[in-house]
Amino acid sequence: MPETGTGHCVHIVDDDEGIRRSVAFMLKTSGYRVNSWPSGVAFLKEAKQAEPGCILLDVRMPEMDGLEVQAELVRRGIALPVVIVTGHGDIAIAVRAMKAGAVDFIEKPFQKEALLTAIELALERLASAGDRAERAAEARTILGALTAREQQVLEGLAQGLPNKTIAFALGISPRTVEVHRANLMTKLDVHSLSDALRIAFAAGIGG
Repeated sequence: MPETGTGHCVHIVDDDEGIRRSVAFMLKTSGYRVNSWPSGVAFLKEAKQAEPGCILLDVRMPEMDGLEVQAELVRRGIALPVVIVTGHGDIAIAVRAMKAGAVDFIEKPFQKEALLTAIELALERLASAGDRAERAAEARTILGALTAREQQVLEGLAQGLPNKTIAFALGISPRTVEVHRANLMTKLDVHSLSDALRIAFAAGIGG
């Protein structure tokens, strides 16, 4: 269902009409063209002919959830970059989505700045779809700066594990895990878990 706007295209797939309308308005006022879809099933019917752009994909939807829609896009060879929208605390689901190829995830309720940053990243990925090997080599180089323990903590995060579980597995305190997590994010020069996970998955960690 195309809507007006200029610039790059964003496909919003969410069963909540209020969210579709508010996000579409937010994106159009930021210069994007927007298509809205009330379900993953509706989007998949048109996905082959969908305008190139990125997909803002809600996880919790009836009929097919976001992860199922994402898997079907991969099966059909539709390579549009995906940003997953999760509820607060659905980190394990977000990790699964990123492991399956999602570019980023944002948690509801999200800020406009976080939404636009995720979409910009996804559109950058669309423009540079062919450099996966280069990204992998770069990620492995970046991870070389981490200590062995920091790499173990990152491995746990890439498995979608909470700090307490990582701490128990490594025989250290949750507070120590938090310290290692803060240190590794500083060394990787990232500001969010999704940024750290993107580097980890590009390097083959947590797959």
